[in-house]
Amino acid sequence: MNDKTFLEDTSPNKQDQLRQYTLIAYGLYAASIFVGLTSIAAVIMNYIKRDEVKGTWLESHFEWQIKTFWITLIAGLIGFVLTFVLIGIPVLLAASIWFIYRIVKGLVVFMDNKPIGDGWF
Repeated sequence: MNDKTFLEDTSPNKQDQLRQYTLIAYGLYAASIFVGLTSIAAVIMNYIKRDEVKGTWLESHFEWQIKTFWITLIAGLIGFVLTFVLIGIPVLLAASIWFIYRIVKGLVVFMDNKPIGDGWF
């Protein structure tokens, strides 16, 4: 038996699975607005499947989601530290609004079956 029988599956079925996977990740990010830990599950999923989406339009969504997670986490930590000098609350508010915007925009573009840009907004 040959151990190298694995063939890369680029069939429409595989594309549908990856598309569904991306939609689930967006759902987990959206749920994290209410239950913060789901974003950790989503970013782990992004990293696990990242190689499988390389070269597809879904790759841009994975990068968008990963970037959104890390920047929001860093902004949240900075905002938390700055709450002791009272400027952290506006930072936390801005980070939250930016996070929601990125998830909504990403989902809208995703539902149109289009890649998403790599900008901040």
